[in-house]
Amino acid sequence: MLRNETDKIMLPVPGSPPVGWRVSEGLTPYPKALAFMEARAAAIADGTADELAWLVEHPPLYTAGTSANVADLLEPGRFPVFDAGRGGEYTYHGPGQRVVYVMLDLKRRRQDVRAYVAALEEVIISTLDKMNIRGERREDRVGVWVRRPERPLLPDGTMAEDKIAALGIRLRKWVSFHGLSINVEPDLTHFGGIVPCGISAYGVTSLVDLGHLVSMEDVDVLLRQSFEEVFGPTVVEA
Repeated sequence: MLRNETDKIMLPVPGSPPVGWRVSEGLTPYPKALAFMEARAAAIADGTADELAWLVEHPPLYTAGTSANVADLLEPGRFPVFDAGRGGEYTYHGPGQRVVYVMLDLKRRRQDVRAYVAALEEVIISTLDKMNIRGERREDRVGVWVRRPERPLLPDGTMAEDKIAALGIRLRKWVSFHGLSINVEPDLTHFGGIVPCGISAYGVTSLVDLGHLVSMEDVDVLLRQSFEEVFGPTVVEA
């Protein structure tokens, strides 16, 4: 449920077609994903294509956002590194992580970047809530976080926390691309080659690491339900 926080709902104007919902099998090369998003976002802006949420997995790789600090790339030879063109810093993508590329026309919804980011966060938090996991926002940190009360307190006396989902977006002509990622069952050691999103004081976790033995297909079902709560109806696109 969205807890009646209507600022995090971005339904389209009445009469808009449903958002396409596409799930790609296997591992999608990152350059292919970038090229597809660029073309689809341009077509949406021109009115020649419908909006789309595209669910993929990637082979192991690191991406650099527009704010990436080269010092945060700790092992530059470990995996391929790509300039993503999105906001944010370094992040990791790989098998076992669900990446959702969201291509929406915000002119049909709300031309408000902060509201859009909050809406994406709500999709993640609602998806986690359906698995009885409490995901939380942090004003000073990007992404969605879970508390780890079983761990020792941090040096400042606060509770340990791990990131379970990341966000990174770009807008062109008010059409969004890039999107979000949720760690289902990736190899968490792969995050060790970077300082994820420039944040070193906290860790990274996954659904399986938290004890939730779910499949990618299970997560996709919940993601779609949560996405529709926030952004409206979807239709499967081949």
